[in-house]
Amino acid sequence: MEPEVRVLRAAGGFSRARRLLAAASWLPCVALGLALGLEPLLTALPAHHCRPDPALLPPALRALSGPALLDASVPRLGPARARSSCLLLRYPEPAPRARPNGTRACTRGWHYALPAAGLLRSPVTQWNLVCENGWKVPLEQTSHLLGWLLGCVILGMGCDRFGRRVVFVTSLVLATGLGAGEALAASFTALLVLRLLHGGALAGASLALYVTRLELCDPPRRLTFSVGAGLFSVAGTLLLPGLALLAQDWRLLQGLSALATGLLLLFWGFPALFPESPCWLLATGQLAQARKILWHFAEASGVDPENSPEEESSLATELDVLSAGSPRPRHHWVLELWHTHTTWKNGLILGFSSLVGGGMRVSFFRRLVPHEPAFYGPYYLAASLEVAATVFLLLTVDRWGRRLVLLLGTLVMGLASLLILSGVLYLPAWTMLSLSVLGLLASQAVSTLSSLFAAEIFPTVTRGAGLGLVLGAGFLGQAAAPLADMHGRRGFFLLQMVFASFSILLLLCVLLLPESRGRGLPQSLQDADRLRRSPLLRGRPRQDHLPLLPPSRCWAQT
Repeated sequence: MEPEVRVLRAAGGFSRARRLLAAASWLPCVALGLALGLEPLLTALPAHHCRPDPALLPPALRALSGPALLDASVPRLGPARARSSCLLLRYPEPAPRARPNGTRACTRGWHYALPAAGLLRSPVTQWNLVCENGWKVPLEQTSHLLGWLLGCVILGMGCDRFGRRVVFVTSLVLATGLGAGEALAASFTALLVLRLLHGGALAGASLALYVTRLELCDPPRRLTFSVGAGLFSVAGTLLLPGLALLAQDWRLLQGLSALATGLLLLFWGFPALFPESPCWLLATGQLAQARKILWHFAEASGVDPENSPEEESSLATELDVLSAGSPRPRHHWVLELWHTHTTWKNGLILGFSSLVGGGMRVSFFRRLVPHEPAFYGPYYLAASLEVAATVFLLLTVDRWGRRLVLLLGTLVMGLASLLILSGVLYLPAWTMLSLSVLGLLASQAVSTLSSLFAAEIFPTVTRGAGLGLVLGAGFLGQAAAPLADMHGRRGFFLLQMVFASFSILLLLCVLLLPESRGRGLPQSLQDADRLRRSPLLRGRPRQDHLPLLPPSRCWAQT
């Protein structure tokens, strides 16, 4: 058994103290879910039409009011004869009584059907982000997702260089300040920049929290504590519409979200609730800091750090053995993965899986959203499907294995997309709806499982950066939909075709992955490279597929 494994066992293993810390890390997910779920409310598009301008009407019609004035000013378009959102009727100039002979752009702004998503005032209504300015809404959505992407990559590397706790606390400080700044934004440009930076800060906090929680757990409980945290994130998302109804103003709602992030800093900013990961400290040779944390864990678990049973060494003895070599702290950069034999390939496959899962997720969601403004139905349906996907993973992943469930989710996701594309003109509406719901469920499961899988195959010394790259690929896939919306959804069908093709290619790539179920977390780059592909339907990896050394120096297999 590796010395680091013996150290952690001597500190009490996955004792009650560690279980409480891992469970306590679920609660911040509620506040982070509030911040992440805020985007659909801020960009919800209410029903709208141009405000009538009596000065543009013939003299005989200028005294009209109410519905009569609307009928004389706003054209009705399409088979449904709905009022135009962006046009006014044009009348010939000299005629006192004349019939309209065309249309023109709005001159006095718009009238909005409020509240929209529970808000009487939103960035869309404050800065009139409709019609010729409608492209600014997907621009803001893309900016926020780009912030999450950059935050995952940059702060993921920070997790490996400065530690999980430092990145978590720093990200919370930044997220609180930037969230408060958003509530005070004086222009759309300022809001755009602040949303970009705020997304990066939230990404850093979420990533550091995820990695620390994973490294606290032993192999049999990694799935429950890591994936189960998603249920708390959904809880925060479900609370948002109620908060919006109470606040009714987007600035106040944004301020409440920043306040929730600040409360996280007030409690989880203390080392007692969020200590540094002992796995990372041992892997990077920072034994002095690791000794303090492990000593506290041992005492909280009722284990005497100085003495132990005859068959096992004490924590003090094991730490002295590790310290005898006087190891110097050493940090690794994500580029070192390129020099590995298989780890970089596994990371590339899981990054591709996250990219496809994120892109397909927003594609299926767009299919569920009708063309007329709607919010609550798709919002709660997406949250419910996220809960269903989480429960499905909790029930199947430890039983069937990570790779088989990922393969199944990719297959369902690809088939649903291909059936929708091939039968868009022939299948009935209820069939298209069912396929969209099934595809959204599968894509959510693929995205969640890709994150867990990546965190388990990357070594401790580069886990933050590796997982950050995989998560960033998922946000890049999600950003494809608002980019297509900038061009009036004209590229939406092509986008679906591209991701459907990617999902078929992903089926072949998933077969090349190793199985990480029941294995300890790899510590070094060499440990991660020893993970080999095992038979797909075998219950546990065969002995010849296990690493020559214990797969992790962080937690022993139990």
